[in-house]
Amino acid sequence: MEDATAPRKNAVQLALTFFRTLYVFFVVDHANREVLHVQTTRHPTAEWASRQIIECCGWDREPPRFLIHDRDGRYGAIFDRRVRALGITQIRTPFRTPQANSIAERWVGSLRRECLDYVFIFNERHLRMVLAEYVQYFNRWRPHRAIGQRAPCAIDLPICKAHDAEVIGAPMLGGLHHVYHLAA
Repeated sequence: MEDATAPRKNAVQLALTFFRTLYVFFVVDHANREVLHVQTTRHPTAEWASRQIIECCGWDREPPRFLIHDRDGRYGAIFDRRVRALGITQIRTPFRTPQANSIAERWVGSLRRECLDYVFIFNERHLRMVLAEYVQYFNRWRPHRAIGQRAPCAIDLPICKAHDAEVIGAPMLGGLHHVYHLAA
C-alpha cells in the first residue's frame, strides 16, 4: 500500500461508570476511513498490543506498508518486532501533535461525540458490544466528508424512482442513530 492508505492507529482511554479505566486499540485505514480493528482491555501491554496488530493484519488481509501511531510506551520491543516481522514500517508521530495523526483523532472524536457521550458503559463486555455496533454504523452508514459523503463500506441499495415509496428507519445504537431505506 502507498503511504496514503496506511492505517492509522491510536488508543483511547475511557473511564467507566464505576471509575475503572478501559483502553481501546483501533486501526483505521487512511484511504477510505474504514475501521479495520477494535479491541479493549483494562491492562494494555506491549504483548497485548502486538497480538492486536497480528489479529488486524496477519490473517485475512495484506499488511499495510506503514503504521502511524503515537509514542506510547506500551508498544515496546515486542510490538516493534511483530510489526517488523509483518513487513510494516512504523511512523511515530511527534510529541504533542495530534494533527499528525488526524484521521485517528477524528475517529476518536466521532466515537465520543456520536456515541460514548450518550451511553453509560458498565463494563468491558458492554463497551465491546457498543463499539462493535458503532463500528458497523460508522463503516456502513455514516457519511464521511473526506470521501464525498459516502460511507467506507456502504451497501449499494437499489434506487427507486417512485415518489410515494415508504421510507423505513432502523434504529442503531439503541435508537441513538437511525439508518433509512425504502420499503421493498
